[in-house]
Amino acid sequence: MNRYNFFQSSIGKKVVMATTGIFLMIFLLLHLSVNLFLFSGEKTFNEAVSFMKNNFFIKIMEYILAIGFIFHILFGIKLHLYNKKIKGSVHYAKNNNISSFSSRSMIYTGILIFCFLILHLINFMIPMKYSNHNLSYYNLVVSLFKNPLYTLIYIFSFFILGIHLNHGFQSSFQSLGLSNKKRFFWIKKFGFFYFWFICSGFSIIAIWFFFNGN
Repeated sequence: MNRYNFFQSSIGKKVVMATTGIFLMIFLLLHLSVNLFLFSGEKTFNEAVSFMKNNFFIKIMEYILAIGFIFHILFGIKLHLYNKKIKGSVHYAKNNNISSFSSRSMIYTGILIFCFLILHLINFMIPMKYSNHNLSYYNLVVSLFKNPLYTLIYIFSFFILGIHLNHGFQSSFQSLGLSNKKRFFWIKKFGFFYFWFICSGFSIIAIWFFFNGN
């Protein structure tokens, strides 16, 4: 099987989804670690964002991240359409221990996450990336979290992300052949901890600054 046929196959699509998914999950940890600097005050957070904004390595990673996200979306849609043609099939590797709701709703939670990402780029990333040097990144973030509608959407989006990660984390290891009966228990436990840590972390930051932001 040549490379083109491999990536057109169901297994190939799953491998791409798993690889890009793990990469995006690592990015979420990095993103959360930067957001935690909000608790250190305006100066520290602004310096952290400026470092990320001006770091050459980070700039390269942004393009890789964008490509990875695009591939994740495209192959996710292709896999969904492929599975839809096969009666009784489910997304990714089938395992009775994986939440059937999370598995069945992957395409829908993925679409909602994509919609939130567009909103996030408009409100956060684009102003931070292309603003002048007088912009306070801290004040930008806090002012948005003071908006009850935006904060509600933000928290709801991470709830949806949690549903997506509940299945995506486990299936990524299965698709790459890194899971077996013995390992699955620990992968499931670590995945549970991971998505709760990520989703709770981002949500708690939003809630804290909604009630306590200047």
